[in-house]
Amino acid sequence: MINTNEETNKLKFLVDEEHAGIHLKEVLYDVMKLSSRLVRRAKRKKGILVNGHKIPFHSTLRKNDLVEVIMEDEPNQFEPEDINIDIVYEDVDLIIINKQPGLVVHPTKGHPTGTLANALVHHMNKTRNTFKIRFVNRLDRDTSGLIIVAKNSFGQQELSKQMQENKVDKYYLTVVEGQVSENKGTIFAPIGREYEDSIKRVVMEGGQDCITHFQVTERMKKATVLEIKLETGRTHQIRVHMDYMGHALIGDELYGKTSELIGRQALHAKKLAFNQPRTGERIVVDSTIPKDIENLINSLK
Repeated sequence: MINTNEETNKLKFLVDEEHAGIHLKEVLYDVMKLSSRLVRRAKRKKGILVNGHKIPFHSTLRKNDLVEVIMEDEPNQFEPEDINIDIVYEDVDLIIINKQPGLVVHPTKGHPTGTLANALVHHMNKTRNTFKIRFVNRLDRDTSGLIIVAKNSFGQQELSKQMQENKVDKYYLTVVEGQVSENKGTIFAPIGREYEDSIKRVVMEGGQDCITHFQVTERMKKATVLEIKLETGRTHQIRVHMDYMGHALIGDELYGKTSELIGRQALHAKKLAFNQPRTGERIVVDSTIPKDIENLINSLK
């Protein structure tokens, strides 16, 4: 296990009795579980040290040797903007934001400024804690909720790997049109683009495999509140699968229709559970339901 320390760009491993006698290369790849890309970049910058010195990769390590991997500091390409953000979790490798609806995650041609990335750079300048912004997950502009940002390449590597191996639990809250008859269920339906260059996705043969679990948490006369757990994370997956079931998200103008009760799709990325990259500790991060969804639910009762 990689030792925890307070330096975002540095990883440390103290060789114990179990790992004494093996090569530095084995410690980097097999014990510290570093990617070949991360190791190559650190090696190129002379950032792999044992007891403060650069040694060959085939060198044998002894008990109490200290292996250090210094990850390159990379600049951000985003301009700082004073936009309020809700930081709900932060450690040496990660920062998690509860994104408000209407906020684009990063600059695009259509939204070159006023994004979460710009807000994060402003936050860094205030706290004097600089790191390259690496989004581990993304949300649509009008979807609120939890977004993970890695502070270094190791954090990004580990969280992306956990995502691929389905070790990150992602829970959403949504309000859909009509009465969902089952109390809980699972949707297995592949999703693809309606046609080339289309923004809209549809359930279709030959699409990407998609699995969505749902559970009813509250029923109203004309709507249902659902907790959604994603097993895959495709673009618009929840919105497409709910529409496929005949229960489009309230306020979803792309897959359903607009609503006078809410100015966006009623979808919130509420909870995440994952393993901390360095320590392996299981971290659970929850968030509050936004006021607009809370007001929607109260209006429908």
